[in-house]
Amino acid sequence: YQSQQAGKIKSSLNANTDITSLARKVVEECKLFFSSKLNEVEQLLYFFQNRRDSLSGKEKKEKSSKPKYFLLLPFFFIDEVANINDMDVFFELLYEDIPDKVRGSALILQLARNPDFFEELLLNETALGALARVLREDWKQSVELATNIFFIFFSLCFFIIDHELKRHELFFLELSKKKKADILFFWHLNPLLPFFTNSSTLFFFIFLVALYLLLNLAEDTRTELKMRNFFLVHMLVKALDRDNFELLILVVSFLKIFFIFMENKNDMVFLDIVEKLVKMIPCEHEDLLNITLRLFFFLSFDTGLRNKMVFFGLLPKLTALLGNDNYKQIAMCVLYHISMDDRFKSMFAYTDCIPQLMKMLFECSDERIDLELISFCINLAANKRNVQLICEGNGLKMLMKRALKFKDPLLMKMIRNISQHDGPTKNLFIDYVGDLAAQISNDEEEEFVIECLGTLANLTIPDLDWELVLKEYKLVPYLKDKLKPGAAEDDLVLEVVIMIGTVSMDDSCAALLAKSGIIPALIELLNAQQEDDEFVCQIIYVFYQMVFHQATRDVIIKETQAPAYLIDLMHDKNNEIRKVCDNTLDIIAEYDEEWAKKIQSEKFRWHNSQWLEMVESRQMDESEQYLYGDDRIEPYIHEGDILERPDLFYNSDGLIASEGAISPDFFNDYHLQNGDVVGQHSFPGR
Repeated sequence: YQSQQAGKIKSSLNANTDITSLARKVVEECKLFFSSKLNEVEQLLYFFQNRRDSLSGKEKKEKSSKPKYFLLLPFFFIDEVANINDMDVFFELLYEDIPDKVRGSALILQLARNPDFFEELLLNETALGALARVLREDWKQSVELATNIFFIFFSLCFFIIDHELKRHELFFLELSKKKKADILFFWHLNPLLPFFTNSSTLFFFIFLVALYLLLNLAEDTRTELKMRNFFLVHMLVKALDRDNFELLILVVSFLKIFFIFMENKNDMVFLDIVEKLVKMIPCEHEDLLNITLRLFFFLSFDTGLRNKMVFFGLLPKLTALLGNDNYKQIAMCVLYHISMDDRFKSMFAYTDCIPQLMKMLFECSDERIDLELISFCINLAANKRNVQLICEGNGLKMLMKRALKFKDPLLMKMIRNISQHDGPTKNLFIDYVGDLAAQISNDEEEEFVIECLGTLANLTIPDLDWELVLKEYKLVPYLKDKLKPGAAEDDLVLEVVIMIGTVSMDDSCAALLAKSGIIPALIELLNAQQEDDEFVCQIIYVFYQMVFHQATRDVIIKETQAPAYLIDLMHDKNNEIRKVCDNTLDIIAEYDEEWAKKIQSEKFRWHNSQWLEMVESRQMDESEQYLYGDDRIEPYIHEGDILERPDLFYNSDGLIASEGAISPDFFNDYHLQNGDVVGQHSFPGR
């Protein structure tokens, strides 16, 4: 009662109030004040009066300016500014007709949107009861009225949540200080701990209901954006330190909804949300564990957050959940995202993850394995250590058997990743070369054939007789047919080219391919796919393999224009293409003098391009044309090869005359240093 009376006095103050008379009345009627405190009461009332006047004047002055409070959803504005001094008048409007109720609720909402008035509104039980009654009775009659009242409670929820979090934090902070200062005080206070930590406390339920209300409102994305202005994400992350399951479920559900906005996600990163969530796994409460895993799934889309998950030890915890059918699917999705990073692939080898995945693969009764499971396995198969665990025992045999039985392209992709690693695991594929080669035909599904070709192309095993494989399974006509532009999809054609590069390492296979006319087909394909760097690089690699063998080298050098294409590609912008071209041309130059000169000339032009451009573009003025005689100065560079211009060479006196051509042996006997010839013999004629 005393607090209600004080609230009425506080809100009824205005510029015309007689402070002295009011102070005397307060002292007479209120038993809490003695007559000796009259001056202090008067001074306090004077402070409240000045605060209200200044606040009222400021509100009138800033009527059109930006409000101090946070902006919520657009509501039904009225052309009137609410004053805290008139709050009782606004609540009286709730007892009038619908238009007055709408006006009164809109004015109260203006006050509720200002954090300075939160506490005063919450203490007014009569007003809050009136709002609840009007919402219950009249919400169907006016959308404006229901919206305004609804958002009044919405605004007050933030004050309740923030207050509860601060209260909880302050209590345990003080408790910690007391424990350090006086252990006896702790034992004295210990019986009070359940009151603060148990969910049965009254204020905790108010806190919980406020969160539930905001959670329901957050289903509207527009409202969710406005909640960010109240730093609700910071409050929620702070609440993760509590140990009440019901509260944690609510908080984690809230955070999961908030994650869809980038700004909220950044706040979660800043507040180290991963470190707090990792502590909840594993958890005895099934619902909390399930919702936490789903939040981790959302967080795992961010690379930086995946790094933190691994750093804080989430990987083995998730692996342990793979054996539980209730959490297996969602845990596998999070692990799949982690496995996308090459840095973390090897870490799976130090858990029991791979044996569990292999068991799931072999126990799957459907023709097609679950997409999450096989995708996860494909990623893990890209690591050599993981592959060793996969192939232990009859692992590879069981995988091959299932892949060939159901013609599963994704399972074959996993096998293809296994085949790319050098070492003992690659030699295991020798027993399955025939089975894989038998799948290379037009009758099989193209995606499955692509993976089979890719697996065979990875088998760079010296003891493998590729010629026998090509002949027995009649692969040469198939490979040549697919090289024709437009004969198949680019993915399949590319795998065919890679396959040709692999088998070309064998001398007899290279000769077999050359006789079949595959080299001209490759050149034609090079022309058609010259804009695709991957195609160009793989075709050049085929030429690189073939020039090692006498039979195919003669065909490439003498019967095709492949060297000319390679010279054109010497200066390609792609570094890998340039590297393969240089290596191939070096081999060609070693075996053919004519191409060696052309290659040398082209390299000279490239390395001295700036100097050549300067010389070729030099134009002399008419007045300078006969400066050194009556004959015109001929251009330094003619249509011929720059290396055939002996007049550009230097002797001891300058340029050697064109008729004074010298033998290349001259440069073998003398060495050039800084443009001068240095040797043990004197120059002719000196």
